[in-house]
Amino acid sequence: MGESVNRKTEGTKIDHPHHQGPVFAYCPRCGAGLSARRLRDHEPERLYCEECRFIFFQNPKVAACAIPRVDGKIVLLRRGIEPSYGKWVYPGGFADVGERMEDAARRETREEVNLDVTITGLVGVYSYPGYPVVIIVYKAEGNGDRPSVGDETLEVGLFGPDEIPWDELAFPSTVQALRDYFSRREDG
Repeated sequence: MGESVNRKTEGTKIDHPHHQGPVFAYCPRCGAGLSARRLRDHEPERLYCEECRFIFFQNPKVAACAIPRVDGKIVLLRRGIEPSYGKWVYPGGFADVGERMEDAARRETREEVNLDVTITGLVGVYSYPGYPVVIIVYKAEGNGDRPSVGDETLEVGLFGPDEIPWDELAFPSTVQALRDYFSRREDG
């Protein structure tokens, strides 16, 4: 494993079910019950209100992430929250409404590993059937500081390509984005 910084964990795991989409039963306009209907043959089922004819579109959440590089290695963190508590991932999280994705990736990196970064390019955009989150991952360069443990982080590590804890990564998008990152690196 690469270099790392630890934080002892206190208390129990926090379960955050945000990785699953919410279930809505009532119309936000009139309060009547919603039902799933296919409104057009070529579209998926949508939640529909028979009373006021409101169509409830369930749009995905967007997560903005960064793979920061410091001293020629990438920064990964061990998650201190659910889902995937204790697994390794690059910094990232949900973007706020109206926030630029690059700004969200920088904000999440600062919050999770106390590192200011410059976004240097796009690694990729990842989505999966049945999963309500679209993940946007950027390449980033650290701006001189050393990463350290943030509020939702158990441990921070610097990893070279041969040091990645592949069997301990948090999500399919973590694996896929890291493979894409290393396969496209211009500096080896």
